[in-house]
Amino acid sequence: MSERREIDDELALREASLADARREFAAGELSAAALAAIEAREGAAIAALVERATAIPELEASAHDRPTVRVRRQWWLAVAALAFAGALAVILWSAIGPRQAGTSITGSITLGHSARITQLLTEAEADVANQNDVAALAAYAQVLALDSRNVVAITQTGWLDFSAGSSAKDARLVDYATSLLRRAITVAPSDPGARLYYAIAASDTPGNAALAKTQFRVFLTLHPSAAQRAVAAPYLARYGLTG
Repeated sequence: MSERREIDDELALREASLADARREFAAGELSAAALAAIEAREGAAIAALVERATAIPELEASAHDRPTVRVRRQWWLAVAALAFAGALAVILWSAIGPRQAGTSITGSITLGHSARITQLLTEAEADVANQNDVAALAAYAQVLALDSRNVVAITQTGWLDFSAGSSAKDARLVDYATSLLRRAITVAPSDPGARLYYAIAASDTPGNAALAKTQFRVFLTLHPSAAQRAVAAPYLARYGLTG
């Protein structure tokens, strides 16, 4: 399958995910927090896919195919614009502050792959510090569009979604977030940050105390940083763990 066809297929899936989320929100089956997370995540992913599509050389298409390619690109851009319009509306509705001057959620298209990921992770970290969680989710979504196995983006997306779902008492969002945190430790079982947030989520979910204690034990063997230990400290005390 060509790269353009793969992008086309994923765009269709992302668009369907957005449509489903909006229908569920309208029907009262999805919380505003969950919708915000999905809007930001899918909108950013669509924009990243559009950027990939526009970077594919025209020479890949025959002269006969080029009019169709141009039409497809216009459609993709329209989908991305609509997705981000929805995400922006949710951001404004949530009264989330603007991004710091000089930063951009989309980043520069001239950046290399690794540099782009580094920039997005830095922006997301600043957003989290400023409690701009939806903007952070959008940045992490772009990282995952570039590298689906980036453990920091997976972990932080899972944790932000878990926090939002817990606050809104949205069981579906909590379940989804927990699945992301499980995926993070599957992708990087030796990453102390991934293990820490999965353990905290387990601890904060009724009936999972044994799982949480096991995960904190593993966490302590992974040489966590002082900052990670500080986050874990009240939980470690709760379970009588030291390390």
